[in-house]
Amino acid sequence: MEILALGGLIVAGLMVFAVFGLAIALIKGLVLLILLPFRLVFGLLLLPFRLIGGLIGLMLLPVLAVVAVVLAAVGGLLVLFVPLLPLAVAVGLIWLLVKSSTKPAAA
Repeated sequence: MEILALGGLIVAGLMVFAVFGLAIALIKGLVLLILLPFRLVFGLLLLPFRLIGGLIGLMLLPVLAVVAVVLAAVGGLLVLFVPLLPLAVAVGLIWLLVKSSTKPAAA
């Protein structure tokens, strides 16, 4: 019997939440309906700015594409050459040692 009572309480709570959710949705719909004319007016006022912004974005798109390709190429080269840096440092140090030992310093 307690399980039935617990189930009834859960269902009752869910129904209360459903009613509150429906009331909130109704209030939100009314507020949006009241504010709809203002949204339309501001949308029409801001339309030229949105169009200009879209045109600027379309003009910048090829430039950004070229920048992205260059960055991808530089990143690819870094991926190839960064693991070789310790080897390059070792070869450079050996070269410096060999160069300094074959040419005596002026005293």
